[in-house]
Amino acid sequence: MDIILCDELLQEIFHRLPPPSSSAVSLVSKRWRHLLHSSLSSLTLRLSPNHPSLPSLTSFLSLHTYLFSLSLSSSSSSSAAATTEFSDSLLISISSVCPNLTHLRLSTGPVALFPLLSLSTSCPHISSLSIILSRPLLSLHFLSSFRSLKNLNLILIGNGSPDSISDHYTSSSTELQLESLCLSGIRAGDYELSWLWNNCSYKALSKLVFENCEGVGDNHSFANFIQRLKNLQEVELKTCRSIIALILLKLAENRCDSLSSMLIYDGGSKEGLLHFIRETNCNLQKLDLRLPLDLDDSHLFEIGTKFTQLHVLRLQSCSMVTGEGLKTLGLALSDNLEELALTNCDVIKRQNGFLVELAQNLPKIKILDLSYNHMLLDKEFVSMISSFKDLRKLKLRGCNRLTNASLISLCKNCKHLESIDMVYCHGIQVEGVEFVILNSPELRKVQVEDRKLSEIARRWMINKFIEVQP
Repeated sequence: MDIILCDELLQEIFHRLPPPSSSAVSLVSKRWRHLLHSSLSSLTLRLSPNHPSLPSLTSFLSLHTYLFSLSLSSSSSSSAAATTEFSDSLLISISSVCPNLTHLRLSTGPVALFPLLSLSTSCPHISSLSIILSRPLLSLHFLSSFRSLKNLNLILIGNGSPDSISDHYTSSSTELQLESLCLSGIRAGDYELSWLWNNCSYKALSKLVFENCEGVGDNHSFANFIQRLKNLQEVELKTCRSIIALILLKLAENRCDSLSSMLIYDGGSKEGLLHFIRETNCNLQKLDLRLPLDLDDSHLFEIGTKFTQLHVLRLQSCSMVTGEGLKTLGLALSDNLEELALTNCDVIKRQNGFLVELAQNLPKIKILDLSYNHMLLDKEFVSMISSFKDLRKLKLRGCNRLTNASLISLCKNCKHLESIDMVYCHGIQVEGVEFVILNSPELRKVQVEDRKLSEIARRWMINKFIEVQP
């Protein structure tokens, strides 16, 4: 059999194998092991800088002739200098044996300029790059050497200060055609970042992400850039309290009607968010907010007035909103909303029964996330779930007061259920899990503790190809 099957056919078979089976392929023969390595297009590895494994890693990577995507992370907490040396060595090794690479994520530590320039020359097809840089910042001009770059993730670490800010207004002869830009750890004094605002195409960028940032480089350069963006579709702001007002103000001034998705986590500006909602020209389709103290009913009323075409609404730990505010918003979005998340929703604890009325106004919901609502009881869940006849995905993780009674009602009312998360639902027992699995004809994914799966449920899931995750 091994002789009959040609290399190309074996590689095609390997591509179709599920992960648990593919790990055993290399044990069959040297030929199969070689073909498996050469057929892999994506690898994720976790390394230790304390282990002298670079030569063997280089040899290992050289076997993967069709490798397009590579992700490397480190488990070590060694000094920054040692980690930088290790990361630089990794980049040089990758440059020497992975000429076809298109996606690289290097999370082992900060890297220096020379290995990056070497990478841009040896791997000219890189379109997605994620790296860590250390302060004081090296010049970002090296980015212009990556001619195919579309997605960039820059993480800044360290406590050094910029040596100079003399060139932060300079422009490159080659404009970066980035489609996605993610920046983490930016501080107010990181003026070298302004090189990006002067050299990044405002026509190509469609996704902009700030995470744990306290600055944007030069405010003037950033303001000019963000006001010119024409095709921006997604914005994510995570823990950026000191700059969020500036960003929301400039987004409102942009009047860009292409923006369709916005995420704001842990750090907001009440007035800045209200101003953006009222003044923006965009028509959001997706809104994801985790603002415990910076979101109240006034925001919900404005959202319901302005963004009536919302398909996805996710609210996490928003303790200042009320049941009346949520019901009013639900009524305004009733014609289009298909996904709703009320995670760790304090209103459920304060105002019993409001979920039932909210559900009656949202007949098109297909995805529902009620995770970590510890006070949610069977009575309210059973009354609410009867309104969601077209529900496909349900998350109840951490709702530890729900019991098997809720699952019986779920199966009775939601005939199209495809996925359910019941992890940490301590009131739900083996019998309830088994009932859901046996009585949900379209179920394809279950997340539950292994100890709650009966033998009957396990056999049924195998026969029906239902995926199970803890």
